[in-house]
Amino acid sequence: MPNHSLPRPGRRATTDTPTIQIPAERAVVDCAIYVDGTRLPGRYTHAAALAEVRRRGEGFVWLGLHQPDEHQMTSVARTFDLHELMVEDAVHAHQRPKLERYDDLLFLVLRTVTYVEHESVTTTNDIVETGEIMLFTGPDFIVSVRHGDHSELSAVRTRLEADPTQLARGPAAVLHAIADHVVDSYLEVTTAVQPDVDDLEEFVFTPDTRIAVEQIYLLKREILQLRRAVVPLEEPLQRLIRAPGNPIPKDIRRYFRDVADHHTTVSDRIALFDETLSTLLDAALAKVTVQQNTDMRRISAWVAIAAVPTMIAGVYGMNFDHMPELHWEYAYYVVIGAIALIVAVLFVLFRRNKWL
Repeated sequence: MPNHSLPRPGRRATTDTPTIQIPAERAVVDCAIYVDGTRLPGRYTHAAALAEVRRRGEGFVWLGLHQPDEHQMTSVARTFDLHELMVEDAVHAHQRPKLERYDDLLFLVLRTVTYVEHESVTTTNDIVETGEIMLFTGPDFIVSVRHGDHSELSAVRTRLEADPTQLARGPAAVLHAIADHVVDSYLEVTTAVQPDVDDLEEFVFTPDTRIAVEQIYLLKREILQLRRAVVPLEEPLQRLIRAPGNPIPKDIRRYFRDVADHHTTVSDRIALFDETLSTLLDAALAKVTVQQNTDMRRISAWVAIAAVPTMIAGVYGMNFDHMPELHWEYAYYVVIGAIALIVAVLFVLFRRNKWL
């Protein structure tokens, strides 16, 4: 008879399932070597590309990754000698825009934004979506890590490859091009959001319209999300321009000044949006208060009108034996007529005073 042994108390009977580690190459969008602004032919792994650049003693590697996991990012970090804190930030994302320096390496975090198309600002819940781009820049490489489906950099790479003079400036030129691309997208998003704010403003101040205050709060929330993605980038941009011992070449810093100017324009627009929505919120609340007062006056007027027949009917419903005109033949018609006359007079008075 077979002996089926049971697991002893305190002993785990389950078997740990091994974690399948996906190679770093699965997260690679593109990996290229650039020498004198020209892309070398062929395909390279990130390790082979860096080895080739260092063997030549010139050029740099541009590695693009999309949402790498911890194993993939650790593999890249070993190749490019990235700090473990950089790896943690790159994997978990959800970082504020920031600039950190580790010896001769720069770590820049950019938040990306995109405009969500919709039919009407009064019916949608989402106006903008955010993502992230993290850039690791060294003397002979730049690694871009993207989170989000709308943060593609293929257009930036194509534009730079068509301009070998700019690309020959090295990784700092790529860093500027990506930052410029992201800030330009901020301008596009704020330009697209402007009609939404204008439409909501027109709707609030249009007479005889009922506006849901919650919709203003929703748009204000989206503007707040946009502000959190955009405004904190000001300090990293200023550091890239003015920080002492900055590894960014002086000629590239001049280009970053233009990026900083565009960023200031975007920040001013967002501040204006927020101020406008605060004003609209106050106006909408005042409009709701006026509407409530109007409704209360209308209700009070109808209550006053209804009180007249209620009072008279209540008096004659007491069933006393001795009441004026109780046994008069025309008393019913006189009472009904008096009620109708008083109600009509009250109705005219309330209507003249715009309570009804």
